[in-house]
Amino acid sequence: MNSKDFKTKVSRFLSNKKPFFFLVSFDKSQQLAFSFSDAEKQNILFNLNGIQNHSIYHQKVESVPKIEVEPYTFKDYLKGFETVHQNLKEGNSFLVNLTFPSKITSSLDLIHIYHAAKAKYKLLFKDNFVCFSPECFIKIKDGYIYSYPMKGTIDASIPNAEELLLNDEKERQEHNTIVDLIRNDLSIVAKEVTVTKFRYLDKITTAKGDILQTSTEIRGKLAKDWQKHFSSILLNMLPAGSISGAPKPKTIEIINTAENYERGFYTGVFGIFDGENIDSAVAIRFIEKSENEFWYKSGGGITHQSNVKEEYIELLNKIYIPTF
Repeated sequence: MNSKDFKTKVSRFLSNKKPFFFLVSFDKSQQLAFSFSDAEKQNILFNLNGIQNHSIYHQKVESVPKIEVEPYTFKDYLKGFETVHQNLKEGNSFLVNLTFPSKITSSLDLIHIYHAAKAKYKLLFKDNFVCFSPECFIKIKDGYIYSYPMKGTIDASIPNAEELLLNDEKERQEHNTIVDLIRNDLSIVAKEVTVTKFRYLDKITTAKGDILQTSTEIRGKLAKDWQKHFSSILLNMLPAGSISGAPKPKTIEIINTAENYERGFYTGVFGIFDGENIDSAVAIRFIEKSENEFWYKSGGGITHQSNVKEEYIELLNKIYIPTF
């Protein structure tokens, strides 16, 4: 649906305090909103922090399926990286999130992967893609809007991994850039914007081992009638800063040139209104099905300090299915 229809439908749900699900693509060209039951009827399943639109699993999965990866080639990754790095040198951007699709194979299909994966935010969109995201986009509760930018990743098995991640200057600068960007985004839609928790660590368990990631909590105070304007609040903040970069307009141009593929719903956002509050996620950790082939889209933030080999390894390390 177009933006006008999306805003009309979202406003109707909110005015009636009716729970609904929403999904917006990276470039905002696709904007969808459904009641919980209508989403399920269209084979759209979700679970956001325990709130879901399905009560019975279609098939119990005893273990997480293994995936075999045919990585996006380093040669092709280097081309995109060099495009980004040149723009960074020229001052066109401070941070660019660079992503690519790697081909994968698995013994299970998307719905089984959805049920097997463990994550705070899960989404199965028909037979098109499955997402198991660790990253919140925004929450709205008691008149406050919260955002949780996530930047900085390391293999938890590395000796002194926590100390290395927190003291890594490149990771620190990348995280600080995103925090500043999100603070600015929130300031457009809210007042009294402040960082309430800075650069804390989350551990994520995957079939390949544990990883550590750093996040920050940022809060702003919304107007009392925020529900009347929620769709505008949402769309004005998109795309999410953590999966685009800064400054946004020019950085998105760089992304489109360097990546040379359509992200689609990957790195878009999905979320719910539960009748009172909003919860939503960035659509990362993403497997897409296309003509009976499976593609895992992944990437990371690039700064002028980035090393191409290290960034390529990060892209590969983010190809996993979380186990618990």
